[in-house]
Amino acid sequence: MSRRSGLPVLLATLAVLAWPALADNTLRGPRPVVWKDFLGVNAQFQYFAPSVYQEQMDRLDALGLNWVRLSIHWAMIEPVENSLQLDSLDAVMSAMQSRHYNILAYMVGSAPFAANVPAGAAPSDQYPPKDFNVFAQRMQMLAQRYPQVNTWQVWNEPNIVWLPKEDPSAYDQLLSTTSTAIRAAVPDKPVATAGMAYYSQMRSTPGLMLENLLQQGLAGDNLIAAYHPYSEYPEGDDPAAKDFLSRGNFLNSALHGKGVKQVWATEWGWSSYTTGVPEMQAMIGTSGQADYTLRRLALMATMDYQRIFLFNLSDLDARATNRDQSYGLVDLSGEPKPVYNALKYFLDTTGPSLAPDDPPTLSNAPDDLYSMAWTRPDGSHVWMFWSASGSSLQVPGLNAATLHDPLAGTRTDLSGQQGLNVPLKTSLQLLVW
Repeated sequence: MSRRSGLPVLLATLAVLAWPALADNTLRGPRPVVWKDFLGVNAQFQYFAPSVYQEQMDRLDALGLNWVRLSIHWAMIEPVENSLQLDSLDAVMSAMQSRHYNILAYMVGSAPFAANVPAGAAPSDQYPPKDFNVFAQRMQMLAQRYPQVNTWQVWNEPNIVWLPKEDPSAYDQLLSTTSTAIRAAVPDKPVATAGMAYYSQMRSTPGLMLENLLQQGLAGDNLIAAYHPYSEYPEGDDPAAKDFLSRGNFLNSALHGKGVKQVWATEWGWSSYTTGVPEMQAMIGTSGQADYTLRRLALMATMDYQRIFLFNLSDLDARATNRDQSYGLVDLSGEPKPVYNALKYFLDTTGPSLAPDDPPTLSNAPDDLYSMAWTRPDGSHVWMFWSASGSSLQVPGLNAATLHDPLAGTRTDLSGQQGLNVPLKTSLQLLVW
C-alpha cells in the first residue's frame, strides 16, 4: 500500500522501447464494462469493530459492487511462531461470505520469526522470509481455511518495499513456491502476482519487475499480473504527456501480447488529507479526491484491464501514515465522503453495464477534450467528457439530452433546435440521451 506518486518516475520499459505517445483524447473501450465485475475496492475489515465494518459493507452494497481486496499481514496473524490469531479474520471472512462478495486476498510482510533480517539491522516485516516454503505453507493454510476467497495474491509491492533492496529473482521464487502450494490445496483458485507499485519500476534495479517475471516464464504459469498505477493526476504524473494512458496501455499490451490473460490494477486512488507534512501526493482535499477518482475511473474503463480495485473503501486510523489515513470512500465511522457520493451518482447514472460506442459529432471542441462514449443496455447513450481549457462546445446532431454533474449531484436538461450547447468543466460530466 505504498502510494509515493511523487517519486522520480523511472522511464524503464519492456524490451528497449520508449513509452509511446498517445495520439488523441478520444478513447474507446475494448469491451463492455460490467461495474460489479470490473470495479472492486481494497478493504481492511478485520481492523475495525464488527459494527463498523458491517456499515462499510452496507455502503459497498449500496454502490452495487462486490469485489473486495482484503489485506492480511502475516506479522499480525502469527506474531509468535505457530501461535495463529485468526478470530477477527474468521469473522470477517464469514461476513463477506454471507454477502456473497468476490474476494481477492493477499498476505504480505514477514512474521517476526520468519523475516530474513541481517545481523545488526532493525527488525522489519519488509525483509523477505528466510524460508519461502514457510510463507507458502501459511498461504496454503489460509487458502484451505477460507474457500470463499476467489483469488489469492502473493505479497504486495515487492518492487519497492523489500529490504535491503528489491530482488526480482527471489520474488519469482517466492511466487512460484507459493502458487504451487496454493494450487496443491485449492487447484481451482486463481493466483495473482503481487500488486507491483506503479508500473513495476524498481528502486535500484533497471527495468520493470513484471518484465523480469515475463522473462522467467510468467505467461506460462497461468498467473494474473497486477500493478498499482498511482500518479499525481488522473491523466498521469505529467497530464500534458498523458503518461498514465501511454504507460498503462503499453504495459497491458505487452503483458497480454506475451500470453498473460488477466491484468489487474489492484490499487489506485488518491488521499483526501489536508494537514501535516505532504507525503508525496499533493493535498487535494475531499473535492479533489472525488474529481480525480471519477476521471481516472472513466479512463481505466477504456483500457485493457480485466479488473481494477480502488484504494480504499474506508479511511484508516492512526496506525497508518497521515496521508494513508484518508484514502477512503467513507470515513472512520462509515459515513460517505464526497468521493463516495460522486461515485454512487456516477454508477447510478451509467447503470450496471455499458457497451463501447462512438462519441457524438462535435464542433468547437478544445484540443484537450477527453471523450469516452458508451451505450446502456436500454440503447440510451452516455458520453463522458472533460476539458481543462474549453468553456463549451456544440453537439449539432442532438436536440435534447440530460447533462449530469456527478460531483455536484445535479442534472440539467438541455435542448436546442440547432443542436446543443454543452458547458465544459475540468471535472467529469455525463451527457445522456
